[in-house]
Amino acid sequence: MSDRTSVLAAPARLGRPFAWPHLRLPSLQWRRAVTPLAIVAVWQAGASFGFIPARTVASPLAVVEAARDLIVSGSLPHHLGVSLLRVVAGLAIAIGAGTALALAAGLSRLGEDLIDSTLQMARTLPFLALVPLFILWFGIGETPKVALVALGAMFPIYLNLFAGIRGVDPKLVEAASTLGLSRAQLIRHVVLPAALPHFLVGLRYAIGIAWLSLVVGEQINADSGIGYLMMDARDFLRTDIIMVGLAVYALLGLLSDQAVRALERVTLAWRPAAKVGK
Repeated sequence: MSDRTSVLAAPARLGRPFAWPHLRLPSLQWRRAVTPLAIVAVWQAGASFGFIPARTVASPLAVVEAARDLIVSGSLPHHLGVSLLRVVAGLAIAIGAGTALALAAGLSRLGEDLIDSTLQMARTLPFLALVPLFILWFGIGETPKVALVALGAMFPIYLNLFAGIRGVDPKLVEAASTLGLSRAQLIRHVVLPAALPHFLVGLRYAIGIAWLSLVVGEQINADSGIGYLMMDARDFLRTDIIMVGLAVYALLGLLSDQAVRALERVTLAWRPAAKVGK
């Protein structure tokens, strides 16, 4: 028997099937970072060799330097804090209004008849085109900015929670009713927990729309916020600061989505115990 034959046959004699050696793939986290890093590398190379003019798009190094200067001067933290307050206030209103309307329409046929058709028509309106009306109604202060965020974020919450309530398995409701649960207990311990995943999906969509709405809202006579920072940079052709603002929006959107996903893991793992009535 030749040396090659003995090498191939050795694993079989040991009771293990032979497997050809293969390359070790990088971890999942690193694989996900390959494409963004490659894009940044190509972007920097194009800027360095003059294929991408700085007036059109600043290079990644210029963006990093601009971000550092904005952080050191305190400008970026200030504008970021203002934008966060606007988004939090708008989301709070959207969650409250969207949840209340979804519960009223989802738990009652009368509520559905009174609410759903109106909201279905309202959600098809381009809410960004309502900016002139918001200025007439609320002025040019903080109210129209927060109202624009609230309006845009309310519809995903309403639609998903309404679908979750109406999508509860009737057999599950019937089984819970036979155990003696009252209507309030049925809603609390069966309907709402079953609709919770839909609500969290709606919340993820709502957060994305909230940031989109904020970009437009901060163009309404704003003197602070990330959107204002970008509009001011546009007047001076500072594409590096504009790219910093875009990067901040993208990072905030990613962090917000990750926070909701973490909340989803916690809430869906917890189930309150129902008390069965007599």
